[in-house]
Amino acid sequence: MKERVLITGASGFVGYHLVNEALKNNLEVCAAVRKSSKIDHLKEFDIQYIYPDFSDREALTETLKNEKFDYIIHAAGVTKARSQREYDLINAGNTANLAAAAADSGVKKLVLISSLAAVGPLHSLDGIIKDNTTPNPVTAYGRSKLAAEERLKVFKTLNYTILRPTAVYGPRDKDIFIFFKQVVKGIEPYIGSKAQKLSFIYVTDLAKASIKALYAGNKKTYIIADGNFYDKYALGDITKSVLNLRTYKFHLPVNFVKVIAGIAEKVSSLSNKASALNIEKLNELTAANWYCDIEEAKHDLGFTPHYDLHAGLTETLNWYKANKWL
Repeated sequence: MKERVLITGASGFVGYHLVNEALKNNLEVCAAVRKSSKIDHLKEFDIQYIYPDFSDREALTETLKNEKFDYIIHAAGVTKARSQREYDLINAGNTANLAAAAADSGVKKLVLISSLAAVGPLHSLDGIIKDNTTPNPVTAYGRSKLAAEERLKVFKTLNYTILRPTAVYGPRDKDIFIFFKQVVKGIEPYIGSKAQKLSFIYVTDLAKASIKALYAGNKKTYIIADGNFYDKYALGDITKSVLNLRTYKFHLPVNFVKVIAGIAEKVSSLSNKASALNIEKLNELTAANWYCDIEEAKHDLGFTPHYDLHAGLTETLNWYKANKWL
């Protein structure tokens, strides 16, 4: 009999790849999605669906007891919100409710997909972020993910693993894709001109690490990245090489982008929506150093990244072209 895994946020970019990888590993998959979620792209998979209310701890507990899941991968959350309170309510509050329900229903392991933003960047090019680096998140999003981790740890009877992926890219991503669209148009914009060390993880490698974490790394936290660092121009350079493009490269002053971000925030607030670009987000986008150490994930989880940025971007860009995103 197959073991059952519940994947939250299954309709999202990372969720799709988690579902795919879980099925490859002979797990029976149940996708937790909102009734309003678009799930046409999941139709290719032989999976079940549930529509939980993560704000209702008692209902969650009843659902998990009835469904008898062996494992949970919690990837649901928000990457943009209107306030710290809204981030915390969804990213931390919902995680706490799910963890409580999992602890009460006999789940073997809950894997939380957190973020390297929960740790925050280093502020000089020297050094490397490690699993035991003291967290100092620089955004409301990062603080909410750190809060989610801490609230998960409260449940002493629950077995868990926390994964902190760095910037995730790959087929179906819509965030870094915005940059690719600009490059295809012949425009290659950068915020500021200071040197940076950036890190990335291809979504397939993140999915593989998530499945490995179901069976190892009990009650521990791991950074997930491809193990390399890249300068700020790597994304653009590789994209141009793969697609055989030439661009106009330019640098926008940080203070100018702050003004634009401030305007975007105000416009979004008038329509009661969260802005994708805000002043605080610039703290992450312009940070000096996101280079991170993955040795513990390699040792404990048996995690081996199969894609560096060139290999991952080549596959990603070809997917965008084949599916007419570019």
